[in-house]
Amino acid sequence: MPGIVCVMQTDGLFSLEPSPADRSISSPGFEAPSPDAPLAVRLRPSGIDELVGQDHLLAPGAPLRRLVAGGAPMSVILWGPPGCGKTTIAHLVAEADDRHFVAMSALTAGVKEVREVIDTARRRRRAGGAPTVLFIDEVHRFTKTQQDSLLAAVEDRTVTLLAATTENPYFSIISPLLSRCVLLTLKPLDDEAVRGLVRRALTDPRGLGGTVTIAAEAEDHLVRLAGGDVRKALTALEAAAGSALAIHDGDGVPEIDVATAERAVDVAALRYDRAGDAHYDVISAFIKSMRGSDVDAAMHYLARMLTAGEDPRFIARRLIIFASEDVGLADPTALTAAVNASYAVQHVGLPEAQLNLAQAVAHLATAPKSNAVTTAIFAAIADVRAGKAGSVPPHLRDAHYAGSKGLGHGIGYRYPHDDARGVVGQQYPPDDLVGVDYYRPTGHGGERHIAERLPKLRAVVRGTGNTGRSEEKP
Repeated sequence: MPGIVCVMQTDGLFSLEPSPADRSISSPGFEAPSPDAPLAVRLRPSGIDELVGQDHLLAPGAPLRRLVAGGAPMSVILWGPPGCGKTTIAHLVAEADDRHFVAMSALTAGVKEVREVIDTARRRRRAGGAPTVLFIDEVHRFTKTQQDSLLAAVEDRTVTLLAATTENPYFSIISPLLSRCVLLTLKPLDDEAVRGLVRRALTDPRGLGGTVTIAAEAEDHLVRLAGGDVRKALTALEAAAGSALAIHDGDGVPEIDVATAERAVDVAALRYDRAGDAHYDVISAFIKSMRGSDVDAAMHYLARMLTAGEDPRFIARRLIIFASEDVGLADPTALTAAVNASYAVQHVGLPEAQLNLAQAVAHLATAPKSNAVTTAIFAAIADVRAGKAGSVPPHLRDAHYAGSKGLGHGIGYRYPHDDARGVVGQQYPPDDLVGVDYYRPTGHGGERHIAERLPKLRAVVRGTGNTGRSEEKP
């Protein structure tokens, strides 16, 4: 039976003892975790069907399922946040009995260790032995030279590479290696998946085995605290269970309440329901604090939402709306700041993106305020709904198709760039809306300059008042 190789240990994840010969062992899988192993380690799935939260990768015939089952020699890069199951997948791959498994960490391995594994795999392959799967944890830590050392072996399948990374592989892994691998993106677990694993840990004999129970509020606290990282949730649960057992007076099964959970993880439990009143109250206070230019209060509510596990994409969307609804052209850069924060949330993620959200909040809260754009579009929509639409003036209609000129389309249209001022007098709105002002700029921030310029523009366009000489720009 082929053995499993572990060239080095990685944070207690690989507890195999190497033999003197070639650092391999004869055991067909990882050793069973010891009773004092971390709860997250003891509860690792024993099969791929127990893997939670990655349903998009587990369809019949999908590369991940085939890799675990031993029927796919393709090299794979697993990209996902901490606690989503990358190392668990490596354990499942190692359980297959038709391959030789080698594990190393990019934190401690170098080119020498990589080449030793490749040379051993090549000799085994020539001797008719089992193919080698090389698992590299934190592969983004490898330098370009270290990654280069893998290329030939991956190309000719001397080894099947299984690499895990928390960093964007398009930035952290060289293109030649990336092109030789199938990239599988793992998602953070949603709240219900984390909740299900917490409950399994409470009753599973491999976990806490029913020695403690947990109150609903305490469970909610641990789920929010995890933020999609199941390892974090199980670590917090284990600490809370230890506290509950330590203070238990021996009467019945102890319960982990909110106070016990708070003491165990040293984080206060916020009363915050992402689908309830607290969610709407806090976001309302957040928006109103920014609108009122109280940057400190706005920062408090931002911190409150982030700590409670609010979806950062929801916060980013509200910032984008606020930038146009309450700042507008008083600070034209506000929308750019909000959109950039949203981009950071999507491409950087938490926890780092909380800095980008905080920067955008500070920008929006301290910016000059104007709702002139908001009132303008709402007033225009109201008129359209009231039937004030009318026909598009003939000179503005599309004149690019045959026969349009015969219908009078485009005739008489004046091209603004032909005028030295860049603006000319002609009718743009339908007849019923001539002279209607929707946009009324304030005197705040950058909108002050628009307020000074807009009457001149309207005078030229509408042909009212003294427009001045043609060479003067409004």
